[in-house]
Amino acid sequence: MMGRHHARVLRSLEGVDLVGVADAGGDPHGVAGGLELHQDIDGLLGMGLDYVVIAVPTALHEEFALKAAAAGVHALVEKPLAPSPEAAARVAAAFTDAGLVGAVGHIERYNPALQQLRSRLEQGDLGEMYQVVTRRQGPFPARIADVGVVKDLATHDIDLTAWVTQSNYASVSAQAGHKSGREHEDLIAVTGRLHNDAVVNHLVNWLSPIKERVSVVTGERGAFVADTLTADLYFYSNGTVATEWDTVAGFRGVSEGNMVRYAFAKPEPLKVEHEAFRDAVLGLESDIVTMEHGLNTVTVAEAVLESARTNTTIRL
Repeated sequence: MMGRHHARVLRSLEGVDLVGVADAGGDPHGVAGGLELHQDIDGLLGMGLDYVVIAVPTALHEEFALKAAAAGVHALVEKPLAPSPEAAARVAAAFTDAGLVGAVGHIERYNPALQQLRSRLEQGDLGEMYQVVTRRQGPFPARIADVGVVKDLATHDIDLTAWVTQSNYASVSAQAGHKSGREHEDLIAVTGRLHNDAVVNHLVNWLSPIKERVSVVTGERGAFVADTLTADLYFYSNGTVATEWDTVAGFRGVSEGNMVRYAFAKPEPLKVEHEAFRDAVLGLESDIVTMEHGLNTVTVAEAVLESARTNTTIRL
């Protein structure tokens, strides 16, 4: 499902030729066109590729990525990097040891709203950061069968939060639900704290008729709201309201101020992701999601699941 979008972008990417496709299902989406179509990754790697995009179920990420590393082929692996921290560590080490470029397809990093948000946080527009809240919910995707909502969806929020704030997770606590009769969880509520002391909250589910992709960062000067469905970024500033009521005059609260919706270019995130990986393979300066970053995200995701299983707070 995701591979067809990768193929579309690769065909349009300057300096890159899409030369082959592998799909054990026989290319149901018509991605290959007139290209060589292989039943497995071994045939694809045998073509002498410069790099490969691995867009297969999460359970197969480690196997396929290790084959790419053994063949000396750079690889962009769809998120999450692997189904477990141990597997992710093996993949990251294999690419490092082979001197290859390995990246993870955490596409939200390339969403223009989040790139703008990171830049504005970095330059201090918010002041001290207090809280990060994300909401990612929508209908159940029938294509996902091997992982639950944490590995498939919450990994987006884990990665983007650490990247946007430039601070890793210090602790997580979670509650999960199994409402659809599947083996894996289909809803999760996560609270946590970053090393910069900001409080984090992620609400993720596959059970809502409302599709929502929102990140809110609240701090000293107001709140940024990023909607990654529309790639819009808003800033709600704190207002100042004088009070003559002595009882509450000393309360340090905030009031509603001005709201700004920023205007900026909105290139397709998947194309920006591929441009970054192409440049990394060429040895140019590039902002890719490294496999080490991918390992960190899988580690936090596993801690979220462990917290939900044991009803404890997990320190990272």
